[in-house]
Amino acid sequence: MTMDMLKIGILGLTGIMLAIQFKGTRAEISLYMGVALCILIFAFSMEKIGSILSQILSLKKYIGGSEAWLALILKAVGITYIGDFCASVCKDAGYQAVAGQIEIFAKLSVLCFSLPVMAAVVENISTIVGG
Repeated sequence: MTMDMLKIGILGLTGIMLAIQFKGTRAEISLYMGVALCILIFAFSMEKIGSILSQILSLKKYIGGSEAWLALILKAVGITYIGDFCASVCKDAGYQAVAGQIEIFAKLSVLCFSLPVMAAVVENISTIVGG
């Protein structure tokens, strides 16, 4: 686990050092290298997410029939991860306004997913309180 982080850190730093070499003369190559580096690290991250997902799915037996909650949580995590990745690439390319809009859209999407959960919590509380 620690060695994986060390490898990704070295990969990131090496890739950035190479991209910096092109930034002054060929900015577009520097940008492409940065995006390729992001995609490569994202691919390595997917391996970790796959193992996390399998462990979370093994928890289904403990939460009973509430698999819908688990699906909502996983969708929210996926939305935030993809939104952050895309916004970071846009910021790196110099498009902060586009990155901001992607972040807002990701937050609104998570809010849309969380509203049914909030409604169920409020319903359970009102049932317990007796109102």
